[in-house]
Amino acid sequence: MKLAEALSIRKDLMKRIAQLQGRIANNVKVQEGDEPLENPDELMKELDSCLKQLEDIIFRINATNMKTKNAKGVTLTQLMAQRDVLTMRVNTIRNVFNSASESQNRYSQSEIKMVTVVDVKKLGKKVDDLSAKLRVLDMEIQALNFATDLI
Repeated sequence: MKLAEALSIRKDLMKRIAQLQGRIANNVKVQEGDEPLENPDELMKELDSCLKQLEDIIFRINATNMKTKNAKGVTLTQLMAQRDVLTMRVNTIRNVFNSASESQNRYSQSEIKMVTVVDVKKLGKKVDDLSAKLRVLDMEIQALNFATDLI
């Protein structure tokens, strides 16, 4: 099994677990004299099975990420950490850019005038450059995910 397939299975398991949690919550109490639509004990057994599968797949994914390296010798775990931080950086600079780019409507001369104190053009270029780096990094991670066998 490839790492990308394991990531997809993990995602499906997490959705399934969330659904089971909701179904269990909906069936643990019923009006006196009524029967639950689904047996909560059976749902709990299914939930337990899914949780065990999730634990195994997460362990295997993490082990694979720690051992898999790109051509430069950087592990997948390191690449994902770089991607997470770069995403934060892009989002922060994009928010600053958006705030600095907003126009101000003044309704009278007595209102306080706000001025932009950063170079908006430079910020826009920085957002574009960092976003391009993020796309390249994400594609590298995805390529490794599809090429790597799960441990």
